[in-house]
Amino acid sequence: MNIYQQEQIQALQMVRQHMDLLDTTENIGDFDVRAQTREYLAFRSDAETFFKRWFERTCSKNCYGSRLSACCTKDGILTFWADVVINAGQMEKDELDQLEMTITSPKNEYKCIYLTQKGCAWRIKPIICEMFLCSEAECSVFNANPEAETIRRELEERKKTFTWPDRLVLFEVLEKIFIDAEFDSPLMYMHKSPGLLRLIRQRKSAGR
Repeated sequence: MNIYQQEQIQALQMVRQHMDLLDTTENIGDFDVRAQTREYLAFRSDAETFFKRWFERTCSKNCYGSRLSACCTKDGILTFWADVVINAGQMEKDELDQLEMTITSPKNEYKCIYLTQKGCAWRIKPIICEMFLCSEAECSVFNANPEAETIRRELEERKKTFTWPDRLVLFEVLEKIFIDAEFDSPLMYMHKSPGLLRLIRQRKSAGR
């Protein structure tokens, strides 16, 4: 396995070891983990509905079908720790076993390791995959359907409430649960990315 595969399989295995935390941890201070996770899953459902309504036909024809998709190239998928946690919480044991096999033995060496003949191996795919739209697709759809652009902007704002740590957000909290349990992973970007850490420091210094 290459470094990317090692990071992905190690993260998934660590999450599987410690998933019981999500069954017992309801609050961190005033932060309701379960309620925030439910809200996030509702947001993801809305984002998926948006894509299927406005973009699925365009993207399937112009990108995936032609095998030109830049967002599904091998090792090009950035996954957050919270992506792994949330997806694992929505999959059954046998599905997670299969996901581990997919990571270690990808079917197509020229594509994302998670891309199978049936599509993405994740049930709740990484947020960067869900929200990615190329400029060509956006221009094509938004020029013909301005209301779709409005919905897209609304979804981007909702995404920030879970992923952008200028406030305490779900992605940050899920990392901290595992960090406090002495787990560590390169995928913990909320606590490793200089830019995101700067936002967190600014927030804390402002007392938010």
